[in-house]
Amino acid sequence: MTAPDISALSLHNTPTQSGQSDFMPQSTDASSVLLPHRSHDPTKNLKRSDPFQFGSRYLLPDDNPYEFNAWDHVEPSAEDNARFQSQLMAQRAAPVSDFDRNRFNGDPAKWWNRFYINNTSNFFKDRKWLQQEFPVLKTMTRRGAGKKLLLEVGAGAGNTCFPVLKENENDDLMVYACDFSPKAIDLIRSSASFDPNHLRAEVWDVASPDLPHRLEEGTVDVVLMVFIFSALHPTQWDRAVRNIWKLLKPGGEVCFRDYGRGDLAQVRMKKGRWMEENFYIRGDGTRVYFFDEDELRSIWSGEALERSNLTDQESTGQAEVDVRGTVESRAASGKDSEEACDVNGKRISPTMDSYENVSLFEIESLGVDRRLLINRQKQLKMYRCWMQARFRKPDTHYRVDGGSQGFQEGKTS
Repeated sequence: MTAPDISALSLHNTPTQSGQSDFMPQSTDASSVLLPHRSHDPTKNLKRSDPFQFGSRYLLPDDNPYEFNAWDHVEPSAEDNARFQSQLMAQRAAPVSDFDRNRFNGDPAKWWNRFYINNTSNFFKDRKWLQQEFPVLKTMTRRGAGKKLLLEVGAGAGNTCFPVLKENENDDLMVYACDFSPKAIDLIRSSASFDPNHLRAEVWDVASPDLPHRLEEGTVDVVLMVFIFSALHPTQWDRAVRNIWKLLKPGGEVCFRDYGRGDLAQVRMKKGRWMEENFYIRGDGTRVYFFDEDELRSIWSGEALERSNLTDQESTGQAEVDVRGTVESRAASGKDSEEACDVNGKRISPTMDSYENVSLFEIESLGVDRRLLINRQKQLKMYRCWMQARFRKPDTHYRVDGGSQGFQEGKTS
């Protein structure tokens, strides 16, 4: 049986206040048709074997939530939301110490490097759902698709790039996988699945002033960012978005997935983990931020950046607080925007003065993907919440240089 195409459901079709989605069938007569994802027979239950069956098990009013271990697109109840707000208050009341704040923000690559030393490629599952959720990946990996360059930011141990290459039939596809952890890049390069004809792996911090090694501006077709933007400090978002904008061709696309506000991982954060609003440090020293829809729309469209530019322009010499945090204004510091600093003296990304009057990205799709996970033995409900989006660089008003393959040939330094 072929699984239905439910990719649109994960982005747009969240339940209404009654708990149902507009895309739910009008009739749910289980006696006439037992859908595979509602069957307890392992020979019929596609959800056990087909990763693309997500998004179709809705919790209807007459359902027993403890019948299955997961339900799709379920909004937290008022009672659950109240518990979440109570948890947030407790987290804010016991923040991370100033010493630890500086320690973890000072060298985040160090903690991710330790993470990949302790957790190799078997820590994360391969992301087999990529082509279903982001159809452009299927298009660019088809036979005869032509020269295509895919940039994966935050590649980790290869749990995203290797599944893409496994499905690839395009002889002219090149995947450029980057991560700011040298250990993660070593894991990719040492993998039996590493194919230098279609995969290049390099160390790169997306929030750095420099672009990736040998990768030219305006040459990337698609950028894949899966659970990486949340690892950045809010003061790094502008620089990261600008770097992605520079690398993409006009009309190029960003495929984005990350943590959403109220996710189980946020609710479970213990005392001493809260660094600032919706931004935490995990027990292993890595950082994580939890987004909402309006926030991501503002960041990627450039609205947040426009507001911060106004703050700079209206500054009278005193330090200003913009939408990303406390920063030192250019007038106060006597430095240009490239050297603006945060409260810890760390350099942050400059304003987009060179891209004045230009919209950053068009929002192709942006929405919330929810799961209700059930511990049937303990009768517990656990809510997962992820943000998923597609952002597109506008087609006009840009000059693009460089070859179509996108990186310069030569020896690796």
